[in-house]
Amino acid sequence: MEFFQGTLDSTSEIDEARIFDTTLRDGEQSPGTSFSYEDKREIAALLDEMGTHVIEAGFPVNSDAEFEAVRDIAASTSTTVCGLARVVEADVEAALESGVELVHVFVSTSDVQLQDSMHATREDALERAVTSVERVKEAGVEVMFSPMDATRTDESFLIEVVEAVSEAGTDWINIPDTTGVATPGRFQQLVGTVVEHTDARVDVHTHDDFGLATANALSGYEAGAAQSQVSVNGIGERAGNAAYEEVVMALESLYDVDTGIDTTRITELSRLIEEKSSIAIPGNKPVVGGNAFAHESGIHAAGVIENADTFEPGVMTPEMVGAERELVLGKHTGTHSVRERLAEAGYDPTDEEVRQVTRRVKDYGAEKRQVTLDVLERFADEVGVDRTRLEEVSA
Repeated sequence: MEFFQGTLDSTSEIDEARIFDTTLRDGEQSPGTSFSYEDKREIAALLDEMGTHVIEAGFPVNSDAEFEAVRDIAASTSTTVCGLARVVEADVEAALESGVELVHVFVSTSDVQLQDSMHATREDALERAVTSVERVKEAGVEVMFSPMDATRTDESFLIEVVEAVSEAGTDWINIPDTTGVATPGRFQQLVGTVVEHTDARVDVHTHDDFGLATANALSGYEAGAAQSQVSVNGIGERAGNAAYEEVVMALESLYDVDTGIDTTRITELSRLIEEKSSIAIPGNKPVVGGNAFAHESGIHAAGVIENADTFEPGVMTPEMVGAERELVLGKHTGTHSVRERLAEAGYDPTDEEVRQVTRRVKDYGAEKRQVTLDVLERFADEVGVDRTRLEEVSA
């Protein structure tokens, strides 16, 4: 890939970028979403085939069905599978018994959650965090620790917890923006501070309440985090999480980092999650939305026909994510798009015929009606556009 010279031509900010997928855990917590055992197995298999570094398969203690799904995913995939656990003995033991390669333990550290959700003190949280990390390490399993609601936690206490679990031997520290209140600059500073106070590898988990989840995840990488937690299509609690497809393609295309992910299957993965979650993908969704590589505006379409890099990022093409470019006909369509689509349909129009068909397309689109191929062919036939000239040339 060639990064165009200009105001954004630096690609050296991130050295390493791993992907931790939480679609099956946090993603499933989207209101109204429930993945069946078969759904989870199918989704996990595709994530594994694509090269996702970690799959958080679920919360083993939650139910027998959840335990079984997590256990079977851990046994059937080649990537690292993670199980979530509160800093509660039963949770930790269930995660260990499920056979996952990584146990993700968490406890609230913000005063508002400690007081009004956990009904515990800072001292309680710290002690339980250390005890849980030590238990997982004693079992010989990799452990990640999360200070939940880190971005609303008193910084001095956050660092105290980070240092304590680091001394207890945690392999990873996840910094979660649990309620999506971080901004990229502030989050970058916070993650950088945590990196300075631990020898463990750092991971981030960002929520999208203000539409900043992907930006914050990338800021985390820039600050020294090695990994971010994402979900496909950005699904998850409330407004969701940083989107798998957005973070991966930003890393690959804007930062020129090789994530090892097979990006050509991103659209396939996105459609699978849309189907299984029953959460529709908006047309304007970055990377995977129906409009992501679609062009209607006459100026844009004319440029793209000449060279797709004119009005697309250039460093991200539809082929890279398993999608296709589309020239959409409607109110804003110009003659270049109409000529291109007529040619694809086997017509050989004159300049005047193109102008006449274009006028019909614009009028039809102005009434908020979709200009399908059948409609375009009807307009071409009404104008009298000839197919035979092209057929003769082809012969």
